[in-house]
Amino acid sequence: MTWVLSIAIAILTALGAPIFVALLAGASLALLLFPGPPLIALHQTIFGGLDAYALLSVPFFVFAGELMAISGIANRLIGLVRALFGRVPGSLGLAALGGSTLIGTICGSSAAAVAAVGRNIHPQLIDNGYGKQRAAGIITSSGAIDIVIPPSIAMILYGASAEQSIPKLFIAGIVPGLVIALLMAGYISTSAAIARIPRQARFQAQAAFVAFRQAFWALTMPVFVLVGIYAGLFSPTEAGGFACAYALFLGFVVYRTITFPAMLEAAVRSAMMTSRIMMVVAAAGVISWILTVEGIPQALIQATADAGLSPLGFLLIVNLLLLAIGCVLDPTSAILVLSPLLVPIAISLGIDPIHFGVVMTVNLAIGMFTPPFGLNIFVAQSVLGARTADIYRGVLPFVAVQICALAFITLIPGLSLWLVDSMS
Repeated sequence: MTWVLSIAIAILTALGAPIFVALLAGASLALLLFPGPPLIALHQTIFGGLDAYALLSVPFFVFAGELMAISGIANRLIGLVRALFGRVPGSLGLAALGGSTLIGTICGSSAAAVAAVGRNIHPQLIDNGYGKQRAAGIITSSGAIDIVIPPSIAMILYGASAEQSIPKLFIAGIVPGLVIALLMAGYISTSAAIARIPRQARFQAQAAFVAFRQAFWALTMPVFVLVGIYAGLFSPTEAGGFACAYALFLGFVVYRTITFPAMLEAAVRSAMMTSRIMMVVAAAGVISWILTVEGIPQALIQATADAGLSPLGFLLIVNLLLLAIGCVLDPTSAILVLSPLLVPIAISLGIDPIHFGVVMTVNLAIGMFTPPFGLNIFVAQSVLGARTADIYRGVLPFVAVQICALAFITLIPGLSLWLVDSMS
């Protein structure tokens, strides 16, 4: 049954079928061709896969991200970073990176960050000598940090599928996300200095204070959300609801940039995005159930034990596997399909499942801007109007930089677990 399932999914995916269609069609074919569980179990499993309280937070954070996109928050965050970095080489590129990182602390959507930052700063990057390739590379790769920095939709899905604590996953992503951002910042600044890209205006305390005042309310949003979760004031799901309410407050009362029709359009886009995510969740639940019934996770654990694979060797294989899969599958699909297979093996080898979740997420974040099929590449192509070849060439150095960050995160579990352990 398993080989029929794998072949069917691979063929349908190669033919361009939506991932949830490929998963459900493969599962249906496998159940039809082989005796075993009744077909009625198919729809029971589909709906059962959605019966997870943690998944209720997904539509809230998606909606919060949409509200952020239409409220002008991105402009204020980018303005703050530009004011702070002043004459630092590559300061405009650092503003794009910093803006993406700060946006990630609000919505956790990589595509939203690429779109928001790209619309605001891409023309300025071109005008200031960064060139089409470098500008596209900075914007496309910076957005990937958003699925590592909390709150992260990818972390929520991993927590739901691997039955791990979402608050712990959120806090585990803070330091790795900052490590990625710092390495990227170092490369952006160094390469800008070598290329002699013109510097921006000198740092001025008054301008920085004005920019901070304009961005203050936006900066408090992730603080309230994360502190509320870790202080036990509300769950991740309730935090998502709070994020939506706070974004509405900022848009309607503080900044007065959101209109009621715009809010309705954002709600419709959020509903469509949520439905796409949940269809993949439901379909992946069926695949996980079939693999469990067939005993595949247990067989893989036994095979790993028989092979005498060390934890480090397993993580190396997983990194190579996920980097390849991330180029063709979005993080949602990859996490939901692979977590039930890989997490039991990781636990059997003594690998902390929280650390493993961060490693998985970072791998798939890199895949989001890795040619040829990274999702951020297509978003950037649409938003920036850039040629695909320019985007490909622009992101390659950042793929290398983030793989270096991945190596640190993989080899040093403390980067992921230090804050988790300190707050336990």
